[in-house]
Amino acid sequence: MINSIITKHTVSLFTFSIIGILLFTACENEMKDINAIENIQQEEAVDLYKDVKIIYSDSAIVKAQLTGPEMKIYHDTTQGKNNNYEFEKGLQIIFYDAAGKETQRIKSDYGKQRSQEGITEFRKNVIINMADGSVIKSDEIFYDENQKIYYNTVPITMDFRDARGSMQATSFKSDTDFKNIQGENMTGFYIPSNNNQVPAFGQ
Repeated sequence: MINSIITKHTVSLFTFSIIGILLFTACENEMKDINAIENIQQEEAVDLYKDVKIIYSDSAIVKAQLTGPEMKIYHDTTQGKNNNYEFEKGLQIIFYDAAGKETQRIKSDYGKQRSQEGITEFRKNVIINMADGSVIKSDEIFYDENQKIYYNTVPITMDFRDARGSMQATSFKSDTDFKNIQGENMTGFYIPSNNNQVPAFGQ
């Protein structure tokens, strides 16, 4: 999802860098120093970017724009977090169609892209706004880049445009356009319109 990075301020962090090593004569203190150095080498190596704006494009056509106050990129030396992108202060992604018209946007208070797995996590106050006014809310939603689906395993609420309905489910799975939504234990209501007797979300 990430092609280019445009930032106002860029800060590179390599946490716990070694400034100096004191020499001690006691064997016990020497062992403590060796252990301390080993722990430092195992600490996280991470780049920190401020005021992030990321543009995703395909064949010169802008597909999405990501913004956030802060982004961390973890390096290969960081155990268990290789090449992860983390947004501890939240993020917003706006998606566009081929004509440049906004189709949906997703916001959350926390986000993480697990690059090697192709999974993007949205957590804490996740809100998806569709172009027609439909809204999805949950505490967590995942995007699988390989399968091109959204899914989660916690309660979710889907409010239709013009207050014509609201659905709740204990979990869900959907295509990226939310035209095929599958919810577990789904309940709610829908008020048909004059020209559409079948529920249509996000259109």
